Amino acid sequence: MPKTRTQFICQQCGYASARWAGRCPECGQWNTLVETFEERTQPGSSRQPTQSVPQSIASVPVEGFSRIPVPVEEFNRALGGGIVPGSVVLIGGDPGIGKSTLLLQVSALLATSGKTTLYVSGEESAQQVKMRADRLGIAAEKLLVLSETNLSQILSQIEGLEPHLVVVDSIQSVYLDDLESSAGSIGQVRECAAALLRLAKSRNIPMFIVGHVTKEGAIAGPRVLEHMVDTVLYLEGERFHAYRLLRSVKNRFGSTDEVGVFEMQEGGLVEVSNPSQAFLSERLASATGSAVAVTMEGTRPLLVEIQALTTPTAFGLPRRTANGIDVNRTLLLVAVLSKRVGFKLATQDVFVNVVGGMRINEPAADLAVAVAIASSYRDVPVPEDCVLVGEIGLSGELRSVGQAERRLNEAAKLGFRRCIVPRTLKLARPDTLKGIAVERARSIGDALELALHA
Repeated sequence: MPKTRTQFICQQCGYASARWAGRCPECGQWNTLVETFEERTQPGSSRQPTQSVPQSIASVPVEGFSRIPVPVEEFNRALGGGIVPGSVVLIGGDPGIGKSTLLLQVSALLATSGKTTLYVSGEESAQQVKMRADRLGIAAEKLLVLSETNLSQILSQIEGLEPHLVVVDSIQSVYLDDLESSAGSIGQVRECAAALLRLAKSRNIPMFIVGHVTKEGAIAGPRVLEHMVDTVLYLEGERFHAYRLLRSVKNRFGSTDEVGVFEMQEGGLVEVSNPSQAFLSERLASATGSAVAVTMEGTRPLLVEIQALTTPTAFGLPRRTANGIDVNRTLLLVAVLSKRVGFKLATQDVFVNVVGGMRINEPAADLAVAVAIASSYRDVPVPEDCVLVGEIGLSGELRSVGQAERRLNEAAKLGFRRCIVPRTLKLARPDTLKGIAVERARSIGDALELALHA
């Protein structure tokens, strides 16, 4: 029998050590030594490695190797068009956000269509999974449930059943007997994921792996875990908001940064086919401090409402609070409004909120945030039929953004008739814009004149 030995490998430089250390003695990085194990064969062993034969890419057969469509369009969007056979997808998210619920629903839909699916739960018993399935109204005969944490037993069941889809919930709960460390340790997570990956590629069985997240929001375990899998999805959203965003941050078979939008209801997660309309459904028409931004999530334009509130501060140091947008970006925009426009915001508390639990990272929402702050400060509402697109520089100038036609067409579909954009914004096909007027501004001051009629 081959012998197994444990080593600690630095994830930065590859230094190997027999003992763990907080700092790598080779590169000096902290907390980079990860427990791994390797098998050493006995001298004279006759085991022959499996050899692959190079072949022309033109002759590689692809018959029968097509994506598996899921009857949830938002889920397909995040995956890039469906489930690729043999792919391994890692799904992360905060506790209680709905990862297990979403995967159980997807498994049940595929089982209903006649495909055998195996749901492996290492954190719940089969009875507990059944209770959750009853709450979601799931009773598919071909949905098999396995409550097991020993990965060797899980792999043997997968090889015997050969299902069309496997869900492992979660990777931190399973373990290998070859490692003496407990389940959830860095070495166990890495080696268990590697074993599942090998089986998925050899049998062309797609797998979904649930991963816990750290306090910082990253997937727990070694960073190499995200490099091993084919796709990494994050289920985002506030626990007290109804909307959930399934965001793709890595995808070998499709576009990255794609987003699927779901709404948490009593019967589980329900896809939102028109998220822009849902985010704007409760907007007040004549409220001050409210502006609509057109952001891009992958290839999809989303219209979101940005609210701002300015009020005289009761303390010597004014507060700057941002929810759904980077607070440092908010500080930058407040500074630009104070310096370039002349707003006396040094005595004002400024609060900015993105409605619906959305989080905006792209700078194209700068203009909407700045106009919302100015609207609240001047107590003048932004016109109901106006949207804003543009990045703001430190000199107060407006800078152009990409995919302008998609943004404007999406705004026109929802009934908006005006769009304030940077003067330098280029439209490749302006004839495709129907029912919306494009108003250009060179600086933030010009944009405020157009938006607030001051």
